[in-house]
Amino acid sequence: MLMSNTKNFCVFAALKAVISPNSGEFMKSSISLAIIIITFSGIAAGQTQHNLSLQQAIDLALKNAEELKNLRLDEQIQVYVNQESISALYPQVAASGQGSYYTSLPQIQFPNSNFPIYQVLQDEGVRNQNGDVISVDEATTTTQPISFVAPLNFQFGFTINQLLFQPDVFIALQAREAVLKYARDNLKVSENNIKEAVEKAYYAVLIAEEQKRITEETALRLDQLSGEMTKMYENGFSEKLDVDKLNVTRNNTETAINQLVNAINISKSLLKNTIGLPLNDEITLSEKLLPQDLEALLLVNNEQFDHEVRAEIALLNTARELQQLELKRYESAGLPTVAAFYQFQRAGQRNPAFAAPGASPWFWYTTGLVGISINQPIFSGFQGKSRVSQAKLKLQRLTTILPGKTAYRYGAKCREDLLTQRFTQSGDSTKKFYVGCGSLRKHKNKI
Repeated sequence: MLMSNTKNFCVFAALKAVISPNSGEFMKSSISLAIIIITFSGIAAGQTQHNLSLQQAIDLALKNAEELKNLRLDEQIQVYVNQESISALYPQVAASGQGSYYTSLPQIQFPNSNFPIYQVLQDEGVRNQNGDVISVDEATTTTQPISFVAPLNFQFGFTINQLLFQPDVFIALQAREAVLKYARDNLKVSENNIKEAVEKAYYAVLIAEEQKRITEETALRLDQLSGEMTKMYENGFSEKLDVDKLNVTRNNTETAINQLVNAINISKSLLKNTIGLPLNDEITLSEKLLPQDLEALLLVNNEQFDHEVRAEIALLNTARELQQLELKRYESAGLPTVAAFYQFQRAGQRNPAFAAPGASPWFWYTTGLVGISINQPIFSGFQGKSRVSQAKLKLQRLTTILPGKTAYRYGAKCREDLLTQRFTQSGDSTKKFYVGCGSLRKHKNKI
């Protein structure tokens, strides 16, 4: 709505500048003014104002982060990968069919001999025309090409395979929930990292703005002191050196204000980049720094805190669980794979030369086969042993990375003691602490 009103105003101003016939100079100035307004409106139209609380900034970052989008896709991919691993338990059914026609039939050389005839003649004592007894030595042997294949052949059938036992498949089924949990934990860790980055950037802006506010109050106080010191100098109650010192301090304070302005702009740019907003957009922060927010941290009971619920620790625990399953998979690689199968096939041949008079030239027959296959690995060149050793070392490394509860509680207690020590400091130390943290509260005692 604001953008539309700006455009309407610019068009109205431009038309008014062109239509006004009072003077040429007035028209030139009006046209220049209209061009400036239109240009400014174009720049303003490209900017968007955002008034963000910390939670709104975090929500924007979680929505715009490309890393999280990819991790969410990885989680969905893992769901389908788990479904793929489950499918190995179901029977695998495949159908096949084939038709072929021989343009040239395959042949074999079949022996052709009259030896049996001569053998009978010799045994009977039959004589030839010369009066000699016929002998088997007169028999001849030749070969004749014969084909036992029909020209036209068809066959179709199906095969059913059922996996009964395969070590890596069953271990993959055990690991599917852990793998999905790892993807979700990884997403949660990345979300926490983005939240932490947004909180740092958000509070960096608040700290810089609070420091700028205090520095500006200091500048006003210095202006007041400089006026009072000047009057005292004019009345002879102070020296010129005191006035010059205040002026130098005032100039240094002004320089510090300019530096803080630049720091605020840089911090806002970092915040916009973190939450995924265009750098041309303007942002204002709706929250303020309050001392009780930090003081509430001291009320956390670290003795009852379970570090296992942290996303980073949960991710490492899941990784260790997966590594244990990986070790189990390599150790069971020597077990056999057992599967059952069944095959059915129907085949047909057409050969009119072999058909009886009036009968069909087709010959059909059916075959079926059922059995069990076992595949037992015997020797793989020590490959399995090397894989088992690698898996054990990786598992040991993950176990070393994971901290114990005692170490974690000790670290939390140290941080609590450090915060308590800083909050219980008195005098200038307490004030310096609040200034260093971004002036979390306004000093009641003016310097």
